[in-house]
Amino acid sequence: MARIGQISRQTAETQIELELNLDGAGTAAVSTGVGFLDHMLTLLAKHALFDLTVSAKGDLHIDAHHTTEDVGICLGKALAQAVGDKRGLTRYGSMTLPMEETLVTSALDLSGRVKFVYRVEFPTEKIGEFDTELVEEFWQAVAANAAMNLHLVLHHGTNSHHISEGLFKATARALRQAVTIDPRQPGIPSSKGAL
Repeated sequence: MARIGQISRQTAETQIELELNLDGAGTAAVSTGVGFLDHMLTLLAKHALFDLTVSAKGDLHIDAHHTTEDVGICLGKALAQAVGDKRGLTRYGSMTLPMEETLVTSALDLSGRVKFVYRVEFPTEKIGEFDTELVEEFWQAVAANAAMNLHLVLHHGTNSHHISEGLFKATARALRQAVTIDPRQPGIPSSKGAL
């Protein structure tokens, strides 16, 4: 059975269509109007081995905040939809990943409970035209709407682009682990019997 999430979100601030296939090949067709976000989503798909399609139109005449956050909301909802009852999932994933001078860790649990811990400080306020504070907004939205624990930690790093890219790649790799079907555990991966 295909593990696909499809989300359509229409608000006064954004119009978003997003499709996520957990069993893809890492292909992305992303158009948000925010170049840096497109770059991050493309490498997220590549490293998670998800197929990801995103079409977003937002109030970019104001700034990229609403578009970035709302794409995160849609991605989180699509992830929750795609994993369904989570039967057979590995459930947990983590990756400590180097990106040039940067080292980051992403650790997550598709637990059905929301907890977002963000221990990251960027050395600059912008990456090109993109506000670095939006990285936190994006992942907060994903975690809340996927109903997962997500911990993002920067160990060290001096280049804001590398830090953001490291976070997206590490979380992609952690998600790739977490959504993998474990043939040794065909049921719900919890002693409670439900997630």
